[in-house]
Amino acid sequence: MREPRYKFKDVVLNDRLMTRFTDILRQQRRRDWLREHGKTPNRHLLFVGPPGSGKTMSAEAVAGELHLPLFIIRLEGLITRYMGETAAKLRLIFDETAKRRGIYLFDEFDAVGGQRTAVNDVAEMRRVLNSFLQFMEEGNSTDSVIICSTNHPSLLDRALLRRYDQVLEFDTPTSAQIKQLITANTAPMKIVAAKWTSIIHSAEGLSQSEIVRAADDAVKMAILDERKSVTTDDIVNRLQERHAMRTAFLDSESK
Repeated sequence: MREPRYKFKDVVLNDRLMTRFTDILRQQRRRDWLREHGKTPNRHLLFVGPPGSGKTMSAEAVAGELHLPLFIIRLEGLITRYMGETAAKLRLIFDETAKRRGIYLFDEFDAVGGQRTAVNDVAEMRRVLNSFLQFMEEGNSTDSVIICSTNHPSLLDRALLRRYDQVLEFDTPTSAQIKQLITANTAPMKIVAAKWTSIIHSAEGLSQSEIVRAADDAVKMAILDERKSVTTDDIVNRLQERHAMRTAFLDSESK
């Protein structure tokens, strides 16, 4: 369990995503009114997007906006090799969603939601997925929000898609979002004579989290140098470092 630290003012998302989140929050905030009319709020969400694109932070922002606790389900501790044990643990989690209203995040969900026809699949994981599908169909009076997050939507079983009320796709930041991320994460320091064309070009292809870390590193070095501002070169150099780190990681994976 984590008490949420963020709201949507802290998250940089495109207008399309923000519109959909606004709709989800409105339904949750007025769930009693919807139930009076025989309807239930959207509460099954699938987040799709590359690593570092803001999926986990957005789940925490949903919790922050609704003033609910965030429960992160760590799948590595959920999945076991003993027949029936994983499904039993899932049952406990879904029972908890019915007892305690909150935001329940299944991160890296493809570990559970992989296609049942996958060649490397085993009977136990097929049973786990079938159990998950059944549990998703169950209603409850708390209207707890269940969020599944994946970096690999192509691995998910197609039967899952009809269980979700909303599938939200997260992308790498646009030019405007890059500027917003860097400005927010270098504050209260100012960027001296910012050359945004150069900064944005250097940030292209990086995720939100990589851009935030690059900006943070530039600020740290300015603090250590006893400066009260950062330069374009400070930021560009840190962004280039992030690209180099990514390249080194990919090269090591290919060996």
